Amino acid sequence: MKTNIQFSHSNLYFCNISGQSSEFEENVQDISKLYLIYADEVLGSGQFGIVYGGSHKNTHLEVAIKVIDKLRFPTKQEAQLKNEVAILQNISHCGVVNLERMFETPEKIYVVMEKLKGDMLEMILSSSRGKLNERVTKFLITQILVALKHLHSKNIVHCDLKPENVLLSTDSEFPQVKLCDFGFARIIGEKSFRRSVVGTPAYLAPEVLRNKGYNRSLDMWSVGVIIYVSLSGTFPFNEDEDINDQIQNAAFMYPPTPWKDISSEAIDLINNLLQVKQRKRFTVDKSLLHSWLQDRQTWQDLRTLEGQVGVRYLTHESDDIRWN
Repeated sequence: MKTNIQFSHSNLYFCNISGQSSEFEENVQDISKLYLIYADEVLGSGQFGIVYGGSHKNTHLEVAIKVIDKLRFPTKQEAQLKNEVAILQNISHCGVVNLERMFETPEKIYVVMEKLKGDMLEMILSSSRGKLNERVTKFLITQILVALKHLHSKNIVHCDLKPENVLLSTDSEFPQVKLCDFGFARIIGEKSFRRSVVGTPAYLAPEVLRNKGYNRSLDMWSVGVIIYVSLSGTFPFNEDEDINDQIQNAAFMYPPTPWKDISSEAIDLINNLLQVKQRKRFTVDKSLLHSWLQDRQTWQDLRTLEGQVGVRYLTHESDDIRWN
């Protein structure tokens, strides 16, 4: 039996995000009239609060609801959450978590999102060898890159890419991937740089640690670390030494176990992403065209997923002739 959370009904403010609700729903300002939140189904806890399972009272659609206690968080973190909502409400893409709506009271903020089945970190840790094989990794990384391509085309840099922020739509071996947690995301012009410190240290690029200013290439460094972690089950840095020094010197290692069994193409892509100089680092487009990701099996796996989702967004018709 699921325990429902009791809502505070005082002074609710409501912001409709998805734009897909009925006229009745648009006027509803009380979250408890539309959604149930299951207090005993904690899906996770992030920098802003606890994420619970829930459901829509009329459609019974399962959702994830982030509940933020405004009284416990400083204004800065509340601003980060509002930043995340502002960015997500302008994005509609199969590779980005869908934000349904947001409710706000003087004490709490409720952010209603689509519910997914877990994240990439769980997938890596729960796999039999504590790492993923190349076929699955290529499948997941291509989806991450396609989502990033969409974000970067809108001048949005995620700034906190890591396996925990890569959600999976099913618990199958080849799931659909969706990026989440845009609390640190920034809107950055084509040539401009930002300087504020963001993100999670183990996945951060050297320019952020040096406070040198960053742009889209920040996300690409993080992709390089994600590929390394996925294929080896370890970080590219020695955790006993100063991680900042290693990152800034790009001092990473490929010990024979397990790297002797991993293709040279995978290592080549990682090396092109973990470049200290931003101008040398591969872009999204260059990465997608890299030989490691350009193979028939990956194309077939992606086409199968597109068939299940019912949308073609990962492959292009021009590749059909080549791979068929």
